[in-house]
Amino acid sequence: MHDEFLCHVTGYGTCDGRRIGVPLGTYRAPTLALALWWLRDRASWIADRLDPRPEVEHLPSGALVPVAPTVPDVPTVLRTWCADLAQQGLVADELAAGRLVRIAVFDDTTEYELLAESVDALRMQRTGAALFTPVA
Repeated sequence: MHDEFLCHVTGYGTCDGRRIGVPLGTYRAPTLALALWWLRDRASWIADRLDPRPEVEHLPSGALVPVAPTVPDVPTVLRTWCADLAQQGLVADELAAGRLVRIAVFDDTTEYELLAESVDALRMQRTGAALFTPVA
């Protein structure tokens, strides 16, 4: 069982023809349950910022506009993922097995990526790689 997990959230877009990543948060979770909680929390955080409640007072009039029906609905995808217990179980199983988990959703301008991986698995990869590195 892997006991500690490194979680990241990144937004990717294009600027001047290049793909640019903007870190949106990192968390070193001491337990699997906290890693899953953090990923769901960040997914909800992104969804709420992309699709806030229209009655929120701090939004100026006209700040929210509909998008084309062909644009993927990132907030709904993220909220659906957060509420899907089967998906949460699959993510938990992958992390517990020491595998990297990547959840990525995109709209017409941005890709949102949630990553989580076992700190123990990362250490084992480094240790294994060091065993086979030739010494000069």
